[in-house]
Amino acid sequence: MHASITAAYLARYRAAAAEAPVELLPLTGAQRRFLITRRLAPQTRSDLAPLFFAFPGGTLDLDRLGRAAAAVAAGHPALCGAFATVRGTPVLRTGGPSIEVARVAAAPGGAGGALREALLDWPLDGPALRLLVAQEPDGGEELLALALDHAACDEQSIGALVGELTEAYQRDDPPAPAPGPQAVAAFREAVELQLAAEEAAAGPAARAHWGRRLGALTGAGGGAAKAAGLLSERLPAVGSGARSALFPALLDAAGAAARRLHRTDGPLALGYPWGGRPPGAPAVLGCFLNTLVHAVPPRAAADLEALCDDWWDDLDHAGTPFDEVVRAARAAGSPWSGALDAMLTFEDLQRRPTLVLGGVPGREVHLAGRPLAAPLAVSASHGDDLTVHLAWDSERFPAADAEAAFGDLLAVLRRHLA
Repeated sequence: MHASITAAYLARYRAAAAEAPVELLPLTGAQRRFLITRRLAPQTRSDLAPLFFAFPGGTLDLDRLGRAAAAVAAGHPALCGAFATVRGTPVLRTGGPSIEVARVAAAPGGAGGALREALLDWPLDGPALRLLVAQEPDGGEELLALALDHAACDEQSIGALVGELTEAYQRDDPPAPAPGPQAVAAFREAVELQLAAEEAAAGPAARAHWGRRLGALTGAGGGAAKAAGLLSERLPAVGSGARSALFPALLDAAGAAARRLHRTDGPLALGYPWGGRPPGAPAVLGCFLNTLVHAVPPRAAADLEALCDDWWDDLDHAGTPFDEVVRAARAAGSPWSGALDAMLTFEDLQRRPTLVLGGVPGREVHLAGRPLAAPLAVSASHGDDLTVHLAWDSERFPAADAEAAFGDLLAVLRRHLA
């Protein structure tokens, strides 16, 4: 009889919670993977989710920003609690380290370099939210890092946090006490609904599907990367008629880049986050995404029809927890360890509010050098245009190879979206 990973976790969680002197809350599958990974490889901290916003010099009032951030965090257990491992079981412990708001001294690499170095020093058991500000050496723009422990956020959470922070800064909300029983109960309910969905999505049909899709997967020896270079390109916005083909096109384009950098015809493991809260779940902050896996084929798709069909089939089983997917692939004969060779993320900026502080909208910027969850990471955002970034492990891949891979990516993407 197949014992699900979710059921085994719940049994361990309940045993730990029954003996704990403080309240322990359960975690989703994604949150548990973040905690387990950071214990195995604490030096990488690729499980941080930083956003960087540029403001004109003199815009930001750090005291006011601190009060606003504390007021927002006080309503969310994921920001005020402590992600911990109790008796080997990942949990959220109510009552944890306070958030941090600080100014970072300028560095030779400018404001971006100063913030990047500060985030690399993020303590293993530090706060779930940090707001760090650095100013360019010439007294120009201020750069704000809004950095979150990824266990505390996903795309929906980031949008909510940006909106709440904008409102709290405008009102100059005073610090508030820790989340009350209602907020704690809402978090518990949302996670329990997610765990029930994960349990339901790990049945025989789902395992058989992922065994067929990933049974031949070998991978190229992926895993987290300490540092990365960054290439970026802006393309015209995709019209409404082509929006349904955008993500499959990105899958194919990212696969082309992965083949070039890993110097193989595959099959490589390309991961991408997908999902959201289960129906009826409270809109709490946390990570409710699942990591799906696309087996990169030997060559780019001649057209997107077959790839789209496979992708839609995968989405029918999008709730299967990642660890169950790895188990299914290995049961089907794959030697794949579960390490990702590449990662693809997509963000619809039209669904996220702008961060506005002191009446000034922040301009989002992207920095090279942040830790990655895979040797190659492709991220795309769609708003007024389609912006595509390729980040890579600069210790593993030469810059010339990365530039060639980015060229392959853009060529495939332009062909599909023409």
